[in-house]
Amino acid sequence: MSNSEAYISETIKSVLNQTFKDWEFILIDDNSSDRTLEIVHSFTTKYSNIKLFKNDINEGAAVSRNRGITESKGDYIAFLDADDLWKPEKLEKQLAFMKVEKCYVSYSSYELINEQGKFLNKTVKALPNLSYQKLLKSNYVGNLTGIFNAKVLGKITTPNLRKRQDWILWLAAIKKSGKPAKGIKESLAYYRVREDSMSSNKLDLIKYNYWVYKKGLGFSTIKSVYSLMAFLIEHFFVKSKQTVSTQNS
Repeated sequence: MSNSEAYISETIKSVLNQTFKDWEFILIDDNSSDRTLEIVHSFTTKYSNIKLFKNDINEGAAVSRNRGITESKGDYIAFLDADDLWKPEKLEKQLAFMKVEKCYVSYSSYELINEQGKFLNKTVKALPNLSYQKLLKSNYVGNLTGIFNAKVLGKITTPNLRKRQDWILWLAAIKKSGKPAKGIKESLAYYRVREDSMSSNKLDLIKYNYWVYKKGLGFSTIKSVYSLMAFLIEHFFVKSKQTVSTQNS
């Protein structure tokens, strides 16, 4: 988290409100310069299972996420950015689902909200089964919904890329699990669409996805370009159908 004073309190409360109570919440402050730390401290002094670690300099999402993974002690690892929200039954339903399905990686559908928290009446639907090859074409895992079994798969970390490193993590998790990830049809989280979000910039989308293949996965230049072309087709003509208009109740 970095300079998230407008959202961090609501985000933390969405974890505190979970119906599943046996969790630890590890917060990594990426050298924020606003009131984020002050707000987080107001929670850490009250709740022993909320733990704060601070980067001395701004390290970026990959380093911060890896630090959180390293510091974690639980059997399962999930992620939540400082401006996103979980629904109250997210952990309870998803962990039960994973036990029933006997899967090591899962994710769910999620809804979009704007910067003010207003519902955009759009839901990104999770595929029921997500193979490594399908995920390689485009990132179908909303990072705020993903969970992997760290007791079985170990602590999976990501390469130090400034963007899209979460995609590589889920690729590694599915590959290590040896079977597809399972998707939950129900929406279990809210993703906040920011004006400065990477997805709104098509040039950044192309650049950072190329680096996922080239630097993150170590593909050759030719294979990276080929994979990027496959990504563009998948992203704009296939994956786009996973976002549907809804009426929030």
